[in-house]
Amino acid sequence: MTDAEEPAANVGRLTALVCVLVLVDTIFYTALTPLVPHYAHTSGLGKGGVGVLVAGYPAGTLVASIPAGVLYDRFGARRLLLVAMALMSVSTLTFGWSHTAVVLVLARFVQGIGGACAWTVGPATLAAVVPAGQRGRYLGIAFSAAVAGAIVGPAFGDLAAHLGTGPVFSAAAVLAVVITGFQRLLPPAGVPQAPSLRAFVDLARHADIARGMWLTLLAGVGLGMLSVLGPLRLNHLGASAGLIAAAFIVSGLLEAGLSPLIGRLSDHHGSSYTVTQSLVLGIVTFALLPLVSPRGAALVLVALGSLAFGTLFIPAAALISDGSTERGLQLGLVFGLTNLLWATGQGVAAAVSGYVANATSDSVPFFAAVALCVVSLVSTRRDARRAVT
Repeated sequence: MTDAEEPAANVGRLTALVCVLVLVDTIFYTALTPLVPHYAHTSGLGKGGVGVLVAGYPAGTLVASIPAGVLYDRFGARRLLLVAMALMSVSTLTFGWSHTAVVLVLARFVQGIGGACAWTVGPATLAAVVPAGQRGRYLGIAFSAAVAGAIVGPAFGDLAAHLGTGPVFSAAAVLAVVITGFQRLLPPAGVPQAPSLRAFVDLARHADIARGMWLTLLAGVGLGMLSVLGPLRLNHLGASAGLIAAAFIVSGLLEAGLSPLIGRLSDHHGSSYTVTQSLVLGIVTFALLPLVSPRGAALVLVALGSLAFGTLFIPAAALISDGSTERGLQLGLVFGLTNLLWATGQGVAAAVSGYVANATSDSVPFFAAVALCVVSLVSTRRDARRAVT
């Protein structure tokens, strides 16, 4: 192997590890969906308790996002990977064998903490290792693996419903332990960096990083809103649960297939190019969704809307990666804050949009999101023109 081929091979192996990491995390996250009736029945949770159970994972992610970034900067990717997999394996094993409501919620919360660590290790390490001009490509591959995990997760949960949650989740816990054996593929820890208020100020000072952060938040808002209002709108138009699931599955398959291409386009044409495509598609779908009546058209719009906001993460992450590495910023803190933003956007939008739509109409939250996208599109095109001149 030549000297030029060795770095490329290292990046390839690292990318494969990151893909497995985010794939496993999203499988754990989404496996609960088909098991909700099972736990509602066996643990006596009721609707309110099930809601708390579902919220346990993102709550853990929210709480741990910034601390995970701090740990990355102080101790490096290898140690944080060990923490992530230890938390995931223990919590998954506990979740699989428990039927007590409090224990189940706490296990999901700890899984969310592990997920925050995993999602800090993955993007931050790729940003540190992959050369400038190629980050969009490799981030696109990683996001593609995450989407695949979101598709596989419900099937994994269905398998647990048939074979037993204990044995199936025990196998998943073993997989998390196996991943730790590949920690040597990650770069060794560098000079420890302590968090500071100045680090947060530095993030806000740089326009490209701030724009990437905003787009991450906006993507979370769009997906959170769509996860609540999309199924409700389709149900109102007479779509069955199977058709609703099909719309999101098709969108996920498209996103998984297109993510590497979108990453390449972001590298070759600049992030503004792919951001523009995602925002335009998001504007069109959200503007039409509350107005269309044919069920088939609404199904297509829901699928396209999910694709639009899901793919927005890729150029946003590329912007953040490039801006942070160029300025030598603390990558753990950067991507910890990124995780916090998308989780906050998705959680708040999911909670608020339903109440707003119930008090007014579906058009109000959808058009509010359209307005945010239009403002973002204008800003993106202005920044692109400035870059050219």
